[in-house]
Amino acid sequence: MPHTLAARPKRVWPIVTALAAMFIVALMAFRMPAHAQTTPPPQPNTDQIADPSATPPDDDELWVALRDGGVALIRHSLAPGTGDPGTFKLDDCSTQRNLSDEGREQARRVGEAFEENSVIVARVAYSQWCRTRETAELAFPDKGEPEPALNSFFGDRSTAEDQTDAVRELVTNWDGPDTLVLVTHQVNITALTDVFPRSGEIIVLRPQEGDFEVLGRITAE
Repeated sequence: MPHTLAARPKRVWPIVTALAAMFIVALMAFRMPAHAQTTPPPQPNTDQIADPSATPPDDDELWVALRDGGVALIRHSLAPGTGDPGTFKLDDCSTQRNLSDEGREQARRVGEAFEENSVIVARVAYSQWCRTRETAELAFPDKGEPEPALNSFFGDRSTAEDQTDAVRELVTNWDGPDTLVLVTHQVNITALTDVFPRSGEIIVLRPQEGDFEVLGRITAE
């Protein structure tokens, strides 16, 4: 029995020592600066971030770019709602989401803005949806023509890539000397440019060899 009692302390001390070591390690980790405990988060890709110090072009500069053979990518004017009814038919405007009176007035202001800034429009193409056609006709009477590549793919994304490639080709192949106007939908514009436009907003593009540059956006007041 005495032999057993005397042996116990020899087995306890290693356990106590190990616990003390663990306590010291935990204490050091707690007191260690936060930046030394964790891996720094991944840095954003600066190639995708606009230079915050860059001054965006003003409207006058954008109108000059259009006069010099630029491309105006326009979202149709105000048409309250989202998408189209389930009864949608391409050849029946009564089954579609259409321009409001405010939207029609907005479209007229777009056309007036082009005239006031001496922009000569060489070609107007629009989606076959009624609201885009009406926007084009009110802004640029007797100049528009339907272009299926500009049709909305909001309800069917299966054609999105092919349509976006086709519109990209329209833009990059444009060589002026006057302006190309494309009237389409938010989803199409965003797919092509990463810009989410407001109703009736003009996105100004500068064609380049095999590509294009988004210069800015104009709202006709």
